[in-house]
Amino acid sequence: MKRKTPLLLVLLVLAALLVLFSFDVFDFSTKTSFPEFSLLVEEGKVESIQIEGDTLKVKSEGKTLSVPNPDYPTFKKDMMEKGISVSDETTTLDDVLNTLFNVIFLALFVFAIYKALSWYSSTFHTVHHTGVHFSDIAGMNEVKKDMESIVKEMRDTKEGKKKIKGIILEGPPGNGKTLFARALAEESGVNFIATKGADFQGAVMGLGAMKVKMLFKKARNKKPCIIFIDEFDSIGEKRNYAGSGIDKENNRILTTLLNEMDGFSGGNGVLVVAATNSFQSLDPALIRPGRFDLKYTISNPDHKTRMELLKIYGKDKTFSSELTPEILSTVFDGLSSAAIESVLREAEEIRKAYNKETITIECIIASAGKCREKLNIKIKKN
Repeated sequence: MKRKTPLLLVLLVLAALLVLFSFDVFDFSTKTSFPEFSLLVEEGKVESIQIEGDTLKVKSEGKTLSVPNPDYPTFKKDMMEKGISVSDETTTLDDVLNTLFNVIFLALFVFAIYKALSWYSSTFHTVHHTGVHFSDIAGMNEVKKDMESIVKEMRDTKEGKKKIKGIILEGPPGNGKTLFARALAEESGVNFIATKGADFQGAVMGLGAMKVKMLFKKARNKKPCIIFIDEFDSIGEKRNYAGSGIDKENNRILTTLLNEMDGFSGGNGVLVVAATNSFQSLDPALIRPGRFDLKYTISNPDHKTRMELLKIYGKDKTFSSELTPEILSTVFDGLSSAAIESVLREAEEIRKAYNKETITIECIIASAGKCREKLNIKIKKN
């Protein structure tokens, strides 16, 4: 926002200056009496005269003079007989309105160009280093191992050897699908463009399809590159040909996406990674081999992964003796990684609010209620 404000201010100032100049608010001509003007005419020093209502704008020896208009019937004829160019540009209300319209149109045109350039530069931002590695993701070792082959192929992209066009990461929300995509880009050493399905949807028909084309064009210019599309089901749902205008727009977006993916070969250097919570709702034409070749399920963490998450999220927290890592892992069974982090963070806040020395089972239960997470509490108290 800080960059936009000065440029907008400049545009407004320019428009204001154009209006002021149109109305001759800034008059840099030298005021001269009519007798002095007549003398210049007799000496042959007047080059041209422009009649502007009650004023004459006279060009004489490189200067502009402002002379009162005598406004007698033969004035124009007399001047022209002396070889002086005379133009009558009396400003009327229509002239004023036309000038004002032109100024406003020019200002809007410049503003539209600025917005278009600004939107293009800020849309689909390219990241050269995501800063996330597979080692930063707790557990999910099988998925990491499978993705190592993708890392190798993306590195081989520089030699034109990549064969995979697309990967789908599916599973419940909050388990790190975005982290996996970012880590894949960092480990592969390629550029990364992150977006989401909602970015392609809008009130203007056809704009979503144009954004899809813009995204792929930008990725090709930045190749090797990974395109990450979160909330993929919002634009990749099965097509409904008898639906509303929104359905037709979504169909257009999906069709454009299919065409773009068909438009590059395996060695093109662009890999599409899509994340969805509803794989079964995706259009069959989209997920067939040759477009999205691989699918990985990022499920809720298992026991081993929960133990690792507890080390990460609980490293700055003190738990009561009854809340061992094994017990907490059991309590958090069925929760997503994000939910576990949220419950532990809220439990710490509750501990502080009640001045407790450690996080107790009561803190966990209260936290789960606030975070709306269902916990299977099975703790035997001695």
